[in-house]
Amino acid sequence: MALLARAFSPTAQLLNPDAAHILRAAKLADSSAGFTSPHPNFGCVIAKDGASVGEGFLYAQGTKCAELQAVEAAGELCRGATAYLNLEPGDCDGDDTAISALTQAGISRVVVGLRHPLKHLRGKAIRALRSQGILVDVLGEELQGKSLEEALKLCLTVNAPLLYRAAYRVPFSVLKYAMTLDGKIATSSGHASWISSKLSRDRVFELRGRSDAVIVGGNTVRRDDPRLTARHGGGHVPVRIVMSQTMKLPEVAHLWDVSVARTIVATQRGARREVQKLLSSKGVEVVEFDILNPRDLMEYCYERGYLSVLWECGGSLSAPAIASGVIHKVFAFVAPKIIGGENAPTPVGELGMVEMSQALNLIDVSFEQIGPDMLISGHLQPIPDLTPIIPSVDEMSVLDPTLAPYEANIIFFYKTWDPYGAFSNFSPHPLHMPDESGEYFTWSSVEHYYQAHKFWGVKDPKAIGFVEQIKSATSPEEAARIGRTMQRQCPDLVRTDWENLKIDVMYKALKHKFSIYPHLNALLLSTAGSVLVEASPHDLFWGGGREGEGLNYLGRLLMQLRSEFLGDGSSSTQSS
Repeated sequence: MALLARAFSPTAQLLNPDAAHILRAAKLADSSAGFTSPHPNFGCVIAKDGASVGEGFLYAQGTKCAELQAVEAAGELCRGATAYLNLEPGDCDGDDTAISALTQAGISRVVVGLRHPLKHLRGKAIRALRSQGILVDVLGEELQGKSLEEALKLCLTVNAPLLYRAAYRVPFSVLKYAMTLDGKIATSSGHASWISSKLSRDRVFELRGRSDAVIVGGNTVRRDDPRLTARHGGGHVPVRIVMSQTMKLPEVAHLWDVSVARTIVATQRGARREVQKLLSSKGVEVVEFDILNPRDLMEYCYERGYLSVLWECGGSLSAPAIASGVIHKVFAFVAPKIIGGENAPTPVGELGMVEMSQALNLIDVSFEQIGPDMLISGHLQPIPDLTPIIPSVDEMSVLDPTLAPYEANIIFFYKTWDPYGAFSNFSPHPLHMPDESGEYFTWSSVEHYYQAHKFWGVKDPKAIGFVEQIKSATSPEEAARIGRTMQRQCPDLVRTDWENLKIDVMYKALKHKFSIYPHLNALLLSTAGSVLVEASPHDLFWGGGREGEGLNYLGRLLMQLRSEFLGDGSSSTQSS
């Protein structure tokens, strides 16, 4: 939340109570950034007689929603109160917890900062609230005025990654660099440690912690041997991505230690197969492209579900990234130093501009002094305000009753915010299930259950500790991170029968999930006749893979369950 707190003044709070409470909801929403893989950020403030009586923010998908937290904090004061939401509810299709919390608490009015940017969720919660007799005002629609502009701008900023992703079908991309006063990022010899101050480097760690992935080029790996960790004491750790057309990479580098964080190397198809094989043996994921360029890489990151990407590359990579239109914002740390050098590298390489009129101008520029350095930031492309242009599926159906948006024979699902996102193991649906001895435990999601069972029954204090860590993980993302990391670091503590048992473990969890939640059962049955594919581009066992090369066992299990629920037991995990 520190980044936003520094960027906005309290002007609107002094002029309009609605603006003040929406600003607070937006700042609360930003509290989740940096602690889990980015997702829609939700904050809620409940106010009565002008004063806040309850508030909350969503930590991650699968945790208690912001609205329910605020309602529980406000208690009986909810009756007749107003709820302020920076974003229309909707983190997982079919989950109405937020709406139920507000309606059952007796909230009489809801103020929404932004409609949900995703088509299948857009306007859905607003209509549901209005159908319950609750007055709903949306900034820019029912509520307009100068004093609300700052509140609306902050709502846009808090969920900028989601908005860019929805509008441009690429992740929100930030270019960060540190340079001297004379515009150099290193000396002529290539030495670059350290241009900026420790305070500025701490801010960079904060930026990394708010990102899904950090991208560098092969030159940076060879010259600097970076770690690219967030180093903020826990929470979200971004994926490290190296772009290298030639695969001329060192055999030993900090980035090849995947026990710290995952690393992906993106390269040209066929480049130095022996190096690819070496890196793969170390656990590095190598992804080949027919032609490696920033646009195709960002489209690939979009397919993986990434919302926000931080580019920490040199000028030879930043220039084509800017030229391809995938850089949306720039953070430039300027140190009060001069090093000179005609051949000293600069932060952006050749862009082909010959006249000053061709220069790219930043918008929404801000300046901040950080120790001795100056941070200049601004957008190359404005934050998309999707309010007037994206109708929801329901709204489209009203306009054209013959429209069937999901009539394809293949239904893809991946992230929980997708139209069929409730099929994901990360969806916010707790399970109360017995273990092998018959004792019941509550698991926050299918992912919690699955990851913990990698170590279930192993008579070792460490393994028992892993189970407890996963069980108490505050989000499915965190449970997955713990389970995968411990499996890589301590393979001897994984149960010996895991490879033979993992499909059965997943089946049991899925069957329980789709048996106890009627709306999920109905959603699954509604897909009859369609092939279900878990659209993970990197999990080739549970997912379908990038080009359909995956085994898609999650989709297979769901189709098997669907057949069983429909009364046809002929399907099996080996079919489809």
